[in-house]
Amino acid sequence: KGKCPEDGWDESTIELFLHELAIMDSNNFLGNCGVGEREGRVASGLVARRHYRLIHGIGRSGDISAVQPKAAGSSLLNKLTNSVVLDVIKLAGVRTVTSCFVVPMATGMSLTLCFLTLRHKRPKAKYIIWPRIDQKSCFKSMITAGFEPVVIENVLEGDELRTDLEAVEAKIKALGAENILCVHSTTSCFAPRVPDRLEELAVICANYDIPHIVNNAYGVQSSKSMHLIQQGARVGRIDAFVQSLDKNFMVPVGGAIIAGFNESFIQEISKMYPGRASASPSLDVLITLLSLGTSGYKKLLKERKEMFSYLSSELKKLADNHSERLLDTPHNPISLAMSLKNLDETNDAAVTQLGSMLFTRQVSGARVVPCGSVQTVNNYTFKGFMSHANDYPCAYLNAASAIGIKKQDVDVFLKRLDKCLKTFRKEAKQEKSINEISDSNAATEQLED
Repeated sequence: KGKCPEDGWDESTIELFLHELAIMDSNNFLGNCGVGEREGRVASGLVARRHYRLIHGIGRSGDISAVQPKAAGSSLLNKLTNSVVLDVIKLAGVRTVTSCFVVPMATGMSLTLCFLTLRHKRPKAKYIIWPRIDQKSCFKSMITAGFEPVVIENVLEGDELRTDLEAVEAKIKALGAENILCVHSTTSCFAPRVPDRLEELAVICANYDIPHIVNNAYGVQSSKSMHLIQQGARVGRIDAFVQSLDKNFMVPVGGAIIAGFNESFIQEISKMYPGRASASPSLDVLITLLSLGTSGYKKLLKERKEMFSYLSSELKKLADNHSERLLDTPHNPISLAMSLKNLDETNDAAVTQLGSMLFTRQVSGARVVPCGSVQTVNNYTFKGFMSHANDYPCAYLNAASAIGIKKQDVDVFLKRLDKCLKTFRKEAKQEKSINEISDSNAATEQLED
């Protein structure tokens, strides 16, 4: 049926299935005689076993989704993976999606592929409207495709950084709709930035007849992000949305899913990919989804949501204990931010030092964002880089509740963060005492003189 099974398969069943697919590829035929330049020969038995002898990859030289005659098993694997992944995207909340395919590139390069496909439809266009998000790969995806990003600064609403819709529309009018390739929006992001106002952007794109590409990097795991995409497509225009395999399905880095609501446009993107492609990302995600089943994946989504609530409440308690606060970012369903105002005021280098301390204590993924850092990416200078704004009011620390996170991860992180912050407070007290003693001694010396 081309759907993800409700209950996951056991490993031996999955391996039997993969071996059945592999013996349909010509390189595994007993009497095969290959005289071409690409015959699926592998020197190492270990490498062959690692790939279940599915050596030919996917697609043909002209289309990544095309069937390869001498690799029927690999082609079937490709078709099944795309079908199963489509089923899971619907299950996750985008019910009207019509087409998708797995591409063996991470999110940034997959976005580039979408932009290059649009170039043929809009040959005069040279600009991409991009509500700012301080993440290098999505910015570079536009540069690599040969377009000029038009950065739209976010607006501060309470603690949240939100899409400036008026600035987007004003820029479209100023540049001319025909000169704009697309609007490049974002769902999943680090707090205090929150997902873009996708519905409103989709309406603007429909009104001005401008394509709309959504960077949904780790949004599949969030029902809120998927709902935004579904609603955007319902009320306006979304041409494609791109998501990472590793972040949403817990597989090795190296693959993404390009999905959309117009099957012919998604096929155009797949045909834009030059040459054949590695089957590894498709193989990894198919194995994973067959082992989880829809019930297993739903369980992971439910656990992630529960852990977000737990992380939020516990991080708020910790922040209160250290005279800080959990920033109020209700529109971000994955990432949280805790202010580091006191730390920042005590010592300019303390915020950055906290990040180093956490990393050396084996806390990975927590981002410490100081005020006022400047970074140049492809000749464009971002002020306040990593904070998604030129002048965010305070330094802060990020933590995220992503798919697969466990209660133990949250508890250990909070314990280590608490210990690091106590160290800073202790050092600050000692420094204050030394300064007071020093001032007292200086006053005594003055009196004696």
